[in-house]
Amino acid sequence: MGQHLMPEGAAPSTPATGYVAVYAKADGLLYSKDDAGVETPLGGGTATGTNTGDQIASTVPNTPAGNIVATTVQAAINELDTEKLSPANIGVTVQAYDADLTTWAGVTPGTGVATALTVNVGAVGSPVVNGGALGTPSSGTLTNCTKDGVHEIGYLEVPQNTQSAAYTLVLADAGKHIFHPSADTTARTWTIPANSSVAYPVGTAITFTNQNAAGVITIAITTDTMRLAGAGTTGNRTLAANGVATALKVTATEWIISGTGLT
Repeated sequence: MGQHLMPEGAAPSTPATGYVAVYAKADGLLYSKDDAGVETPLGGGTATGTNTGDQIASTVPNTPAGNIVATTVQAAINELDTEKLSPANIGVTVQAYDADLTTWAGVTPGTGVATALTVNVGAVGSPVVNGGALGTPSSGTLTNCTKDGVHEIGYLEVPQNTQSAAYTLVLADAGKHIFHPSADTTARTWTIPANSSVAYPVGTAITFTNQNAAGVITIAITTDTMRLAGAGTTGNRTLAANGVATALKVTATEWIISGTGLT
């Protein structure tokens, strides 16, 4: 097979009208130059320099660092020629690598994002759930928490609410015991409010305790129903000194009460 040897050198001058020059340059590639002075690499390779005229895409080595907005192939090739990724872009327009993602170059989270991360992610090694830290808080009130999605988390003891006067129970008395001390020898009335006034959840239990030598306590009900366990009779109940009774809410408007010293 014959071959044509062509010396490598600089690009020749623009040929005369109607002619095209073919030549080899020092990079070992073939080029053509038309009578308008347009130089074009021929065949494959990795030519460098300014790309003008019609180009073969595989010969354009540039890597874009942004969006290509050209609407034609030629315009896209020309745009690639100007959009080269340089080391100066790393950490500025391109995210720098960080092994543990503790540093995000060029990113500053807004106040809302920073707050959300603090509340819902927390410090390293301190996982949180629903915005509250796991473990035993040193202070504060645990609210709106349930054991199974329905029933509220209660007390491990039966907190005491001491009363030495007539008293109408409140929602916060759920799960507590209302205590009448011996120092108060006067008879008192404690009232369970109607569901329409204070809507205790079904299953609420409230205990009444009358200490030794204290005055008699009347446990009253308003428009709802309170039944005496066993007998099933309804109405107000009397709790003598040294008596203990517990009222359990079994429906929205009905309680059952039982105890010692209760009539």
